[in-house]
Amino acid sequence: MFNIEVFDIKLNTEFIGRNFVYAEELSSTNSFLLDKNSNYNYNGTVVLAEKQSAGRGRMDRTWYSQKDQNLTFSILLKGNKKVNSRINLINFAATLAVAMSIENLYQQRTHLKWPNDVLLSGKKVSGILLESISSGSRIERIVVGIGINVNQSIFQGKFNIEPTSIRNEINDMVDRERFLAEVLNNFEWLLKKVTENGGFILKEWRERCNMLGERITVSDGTKTQYGIFEDIDESGFLLLKTKEKVERIHFGDVSIV
Repeated sequence: MFNIEVFDIKLNTEFIGRNFVYAEELSSTNSFLLDKNSNYNYNGTVVLAEKQSAGRGRMDRTWYSQKDQNLTFSILLKGNKKVNSRINLINFAATLAVAMSIENLYQQRTHLKWPNDVLLSGKKVSGILLESISSGSRIERIVVGIGINVNQSIFQGKFNIEPTSIRNEINDMVDRERFLAEVLNNFEWLLKKVTENGGFILKEWRERCNMLGERITVSDGTKTQYGIFEDIDESGFLLLKTKEKVERIHFGDVSIV
């Protein structure tokens, strides 16, 4: 059972997680916060579910998580001009928050896989799903969904990237309350960097991406492209160098050839 009191003691934020919702089971924490009728409208609201019956990742993939072992949660951000203009960097800030928390607490080296995965020992430990709803051209709310494999030891099924958990990599059980507080503390700090100094986010992300300069494939579900992962641009989009040109990639699955 997740101990909210222990978590609250470790939380050191101004607004992220200060409105905290704990649920034994939801269909999806992202869907819950995207619903304007849920009555949870405070900026920074965090919803944690021990089990998701319809948890999902990018490209409508199902996210499987063992109940009471991991962290599956979403963060609500109310749209404003500063945030909306750099929405793609929020995704990077979330991956960095997870990576930095693992590094700080457990001294494990992390790598980041474009656009939204955190890896330990080359295996996936966390994924991010950022969704939003708009009214006309105005973004009303952004929801950052984060799934982290924390204490799960066995993973069954077929995966694009082999999964692992923090527990498997450090050979010890992880204090979920302390770890979630650390992630949220880091995320709020990084969120300020998104609006004040986006270059910092890009620099920290690049330092943890070991695919830069590698020959890769990028698949968006309909076509596959080949080239060199040259860099990311100021918005966090992938720059793919092919024989003909450098192409800006907005989304897709990336693999080293």
